[in-house]
Amino acid sequence: MAAPSTPSIARAAAWMAVALLCFTTMAVSGREAGRVMPIADLLVWRSLIGFLIVLVILSFPSQGFAQVRTARPGMHLIRNCGHFFGQYGWYTAVTMIPLAQLFALEFTSPIWVALVAPLFLGERFTVVGFAAIGLSFIGVLMVVGAFDGAFLDDLGAGQVWAILASFGFAVNMIVTKKLTSTESSLCIMFYLTLMQGPMGLIVAGGLPMVPPDTVTAFWVLALSIGGLSAHFCMAQAFRYGDATLVAPMDFFRLPLIAVIGMIFYDEPLAWAVLLGGGLIFLGNFLNTQRAR
Repeated sequence: MAAPSTPSIARAAAWMAVALLCFTTMAVSGREAGRVMPIADLLVWRSLIGFLIVLVILSFPSQGFAQVRTARPGMHLIRNCGHFFGQYGWYTAVTMIPLAQLFALEFTSPIWVALVAPLFLGERFTVVGFAAIGLSFIGVLMVVGAFDGAFLDDLGAGQVWAILASFGFAVNMIVTKKLTSTESSLCIMFYLTLMQGPMGLIVAGGLPMVPPDTVTAFWVLALSIGGLSAHFCMAQAFRYGDATLVAPMDFFRLPLIAVIGMIFYDEPLAWAVLLGGGLIFLGNFLNTQRAR
């Protein structure tokens, strides 16, 4: 059983900062590898490589495989079904729409978390917290162009996949917070890689495609390591802060990925992205002050 951790906003924020960098690595790697390989095959390789990394870590003599003993296999299964669904939608969308738009649509997940967490996790929910989340969500709408009349006209399969992914990720966030009360972060990562590998094989309909060249293999490896590290860091962040505090911190990915999209993929960086990012930052700041 994981030892209880003393709540700490600073530690939760630090773990989430590292998670943001890892999620950004995942986005770039997923776009590049997804141009060559089917999404289900990428998810199989990600789980396989991640599982091998976790096994190596567990082989060290400190606590070993005792860390992955669990009395909550059903909750792990629920978490990983939600996360696999979210992953599949996210990696499908990353090859179809601009990175900033994908991240903005994904950021509807904390909205669902903030609304549902008080019911399932017993966390306090205040008017200030609701206003902070609402302000951040308005920023997200600005980024995707919801106020210029073009959003609904441009709504396509990529946007739909991104929205569906947000539901899967919301399930993942809520159940992760529930699991961190009894499970170590490494235990959560173990069952993530153990369960999602077979899920990928089922969707792929057989053994995964082998990366056809060295460059694609590099992107698959970066995707796998970045994904594993991101979720370890997020689990650690949830250990030190409430879900209604940690989940909105993920909004900081938006301005970061918007700049990367502009530099490496010639995706336009419009004023709405900057203004929307400012509202997102303000919402996170208010939420942090509310938590203090």
